[in-house]
Amino acid sequence: MRKSVVPGILRFSAASAAMLLLAACSGGDDGEIAYVERPPEVIYNNALDDLQDGNYKKASSGFDEVERQHPYSVWATKAQLMAAFSAYQDNNYELAVLAAQRFIRLHPGNKDVPYAYYLIAISYYEQISDVGRDQENTKQALTALEELVRRFPDSKYARDARLKIDLARDHLGGKEMEIGRYYLNQGQYVAAINRFRVVIENYQTTTHAPEALHRLTEAYLALGVTDEAQTAGAVLGFNYPDSDWYQDSYALLTGSDLELKASQESWITRAWKQVF
Repeated sequence: MRKSVVPGILRFSAASAAMLLLAACSGGDDGEIAYVERPPEVIYNNALDDLQDGNYKKASSGFDEVERQHPYSVWATKAQLMAAFSAYQDNNYELAVLAAQRFIRLHPGNKDVPYAYYLIAISYYEQISDVGRDQENTKQALTALEELVRRFPDSKYARDARLKIDLARDHLGGKEMEIGRYYLNQGQYVAAINRFRVVIENYQTTTHAPEALHRLTEAYLALGVTDEAQTAGAVLGFNYPDSDWYQDSYALLTGSDLELKASQESWITRAWKQVF
């Protein structure tokens, strides 16, 4: 399946190349294929044809060949980025990241550097797994996306990166919630609170914040820490009054003859960055 992210692609005219003499050596007695030096635009265009035909591995090798035969040509620089793009198209994300990083390192002032950063970020992003699995790729994607926005806030890739940052953060918040719920169900309330706290402190603008506040209400009530339970319920009610999670917290607190009251000494009150 072709992917949506595509760099600016140049096709170089082969008309002049057809007039060039190709330096070739004849095959040896052992039957080895002779090395043939070709004009860079010919190698590049052939690789581009392979890319557009979906032969991504062959395309990547072709773009590498441009640099190998003509390392100081103007085509070599573009071919380096196209080799990274070909690897990405082939779902060889590790190679795509390494190639894009090399492009950035060799050509820090090139106009295509923002795309190279985007290619790194999207390579990690497309490896994000469900919240039941390790989230290292999600963390790397978030770091790469944030770096892209920080370095090139006005680039054409920044808008998409910002959207993906929100999705990556929501995914990481979901992972913390999954672990927290597990501990809560096991009666390991302190461990559960630590996970829900991460959501409130680091991911409170995600969709998981209302549930995290409710789960804190649950866990603190189970421990008998009523001040914190009341605070969690109060913050939840103030910010999400129409949430089902608020209705659940309200029922828990009033059922224990407690009111919703926020303590200014609570870490929840201090950590809450939204309106309260």
